Amino acid sequence: MSHEGIRFVSKEEARRTVQQDRTLPPEATQPAKVRVNKTEGTGMEIDWKDGHHSSWTFAWLRNACPCATCHEEREASGRQPGEPRPKANNPLPMYEPPPRPTLVAPVGRYAISFTWNDGHSSGIYSWDFLRRHCTCDECKLHHSQQS
Repeated sequence: MSHEGIRFVSKEEARRTVQQDRTLPPEATQPAKVRVNKTEGTGMEIDWKDGHHSSWTFAWLRNACPCATCHEEREASGRQPGEPRPKANNPLPMYEPPPRPTLVAPVGRYAISFTWNDGHSSGIYSWDFLRRHCTCDECKLHHSQQS
């Protein structure tokens, strides 16, 4: 028996894989209504066809960017989607404006994309990704119980 292809993973990575692999019902990943509160600068809200409501701040969305570059950086640093980068220990920190989209666009019927005020624009936020990363108390509790 060959042992090629066997890879040992951490408990956290195994939990994430199981969570990502579970199939969600179609109505759980189909938005009934999407609101991007760009003018107010507060974030995005989705009412899902299954009746669930989700909301995310723009800071959370920017820190959860699903593009390959951001995903790899988070994996290397051990951060979860939405978790901010640690601040540099600088006695005179530079002002950094809060993340806000300058442009929002649908991506087919399956996702949304943002061009952020820092110039980043390569993340495609699928409805499935957003539902799996819902930040409501009910979903946070469900995610913590699976750990």
